[in-house]
Amino acid sequence: MTKVRGVLDKGISRRGLLGIGAAVVSGFAGGCGTDHGNSIAGTSTTAVAATTSRATAAPATAAPVTAAVPAQAPVSTPATVAARHAGAQPRLWGVEMPGITSSFAATGKQIALTFDACGGHGNNDIDQSLVDFLVIQQIPATLFLNKRWIDANPARVAQLSGNPLFELANHGVAHKPLSVNGRAAYGIAGTTSAWEAADEVWVNHVRLTELTGKPPRFFRTGTAHYDDVAVAIATELGETPVGYTVNADHGATAAASRVQSSMKAAAPGSIVLAHLHRPGSGTGAGMMAALPALRAAGFTFVQI
Repeated sequence: MTKVRGVLDKGISRRGLLGIGAAVVSGFAGGCGTDHGNSIAGTSTTAVAATTSRATAAPATAAPVTAAVPAQAPVSTPATVAARHAGAQPRLWGVEMPGITSSFAATGKQIALTFDACGGHGNNDIDQSLVDFLVIQQIPATLFLNKRWIDANPARVAQLSGNPLFELANHGVAHKPLSVNGRAAYGIAGTTSAWEAADEVWVNHVRLTELTGKPPRFFRTGTAHYDDVAVAIATELGETPVGYTVNADHGATAAASRVQSSMKAAAPGSIVLAHLHRPGSGTGAGMMAALPALRAAGFTFVQI
């Protein structure tokens, strides 16, 4: 029997994935450093169809905190979802397309801040000064945590989970672009099949549920790239695929001045992408300069 091409130490079989899915449905509780395209998702040159034509962008239909979200259990078991899409050929590829939430319907001058923790070699730290700043300033955010980062920081996950300012979301298992044919972004190979795509979403879904007692509602793939089949897989597993409107720190590689400048592009309804796992980067200093200025200009901050 073919194995899911996952990243657990020994992988998990299709039967194992089915078992995990059944457990959760029945009540289970228990490197970045790459430039994610241009500063505005709508101008990204990487959002293209599989035939090299640009994907059609989805309208801004997401909403802030009161938005309707998927049920907390998947529509089907992970094995069923993977089997349903096995062999499907993607038509679209990129950071925005129908099914990806890249902005939301703001009430007034609202911005949604999101921070990724990517995990892996050199990426398992936390910018504690940035987190402390958000707490002191009472600025809410959605935190997308990769399984590698979670496994390296279980105590930090518990601390973040206990703060109502933060909603913890799913950033995948191996930080791979979510695809069904191995398509790469920024030189990082994507998941190679429907089974591996389901594994990339679901194994960390289970891990977050296990640690926090509640399943994540949102998923952002490593590099923020998806194909349309993978978007359907994540959605059918009960998570909303998320992109971004403003790329604030370009994979935690931008200087503080560039982060501050990028934040000036944020408009009401923007979802801002930044990172929290590199304390030596310009992200923290740039955000600490930009966010008070935005607040002074009348902006407020919300979770997705």
